[in-house]
Parts: sequence; structure tokens; C-alpha cells
Amino acid sequence: MPTPSARDRILDTAARLFYRDGYRGTGIDRIIAESGVAKMSLYRHFPSKNDLIVAYLESRHDYWMGWFRDAVTRRLAARGNLDIMADALGEWFATEDFRGCSFINMIAEAGGGAGDDPRLLAQAVAHKASLEDFVTGIAHDLGLSSPREVAEEAMLCIEGMIIRYQTTHASSVIDAGRRTLGRLHAAHSAA
Repeated sequence: MPTPSARDRILDTAARLFYRDGYRGTGIDRIIAESGVAKMSLYRHFPSKNDLIVAYLESRHDYWMGWFRDAVTRRLAARGNLDIMADALGEWFATEDFRGCSFINMIAEAGGGAGDDPRLLAQAVAHKASLEDFVTGIAHDLGLSSPREVAEEAMLCIEGMIIRYQTTHASSVIDAGRRTLGRLHAAHSAA
């Protein structure tokens, strides 16, 4: 296996630290030390910490959306109901390093306007729009009425589950999400 490039080592290290310790709690010097690159190398690839955060969020979006699509699609074959999204989230919640949604965490740390860099808020908005589009597609494929409205309501449940589980680590969050998404499915199913 080839040795990862300096850029990849920086991004991998930043991803691990940002997700585990937060954006504010992770300093550039720590990323440099743990990635084993020179300061000049970091700044050549990422001129500012926010540039590194943007690159991390892009990478996280691609990774997480790919994972979620796969997790939902696997479950749809067995049970064609919106409630399978709760089970997919439960799989994520059960991972050892679960720390919530990177995008929600970033907004919480930087403030509603994502601090002084509009790219950060734009990343979060784009991620959530992509997730909502995916859920809309699932609702459409399941033959539910008003797929966009279903997705809007499902997003409230999905986001709420993530926050609730992040704060409580209670398995009842998954059960409640499953019930809520199941009722939403039933309300929009053809009679």
C-alpha cells in the first residue's frame, strides 16, 4: 500500500481530531504534530484552518452520505418502510467513535452563521439538502404521497434522533425514531 500523501495525512488527522475533540478544541499545531508534516506543508495544502475544515466537511459529506445510502438501501430490500432509517442511524450510533453529526457540531461551535466564514454554513446547508433529497427519493420510491413533505418531516426526526442520541446514548431514541418514521410512512401511504 502506498504511503499517504502529506495532504491526506493532514486531512485524516484533522478529521479524527475535529470529530473527536471539536473544531475549536483542535489546534493547527496539534494537527501538524500528529500528522507528522511540516507547518509549511500544512499551509501549502490548506492556507487557513477554515480551509482545512471545509476540506474535512467535504470529505465527511461524501463518506457519510455513501455510508447512509448503503445502510438504508440494504434495509429497504427486507422492509420497505421509512422506519428503516432509524435502524440505519442506530447502526451509526453504535459505533465506538460516534460523536454526532459533524455539520451540526460545526454550527454549534461556530454559531448559526458559522462564524466569520460563510463557506462553513454553506457546507452544512448543502449536506442537509443532499440528505433531504435522498430521503425524498426514498419516499418517492416507496410510493408515498407528497415525497418532499415526507422528507421535510423525516428530516426533523433524523436530526432529532442524532441530537437526542448524542446527548443521552439511550437506545429508546432509536425505538422512538422507528415509531415516528413508521407513523409518517403510514400517513402518506396509499389507502
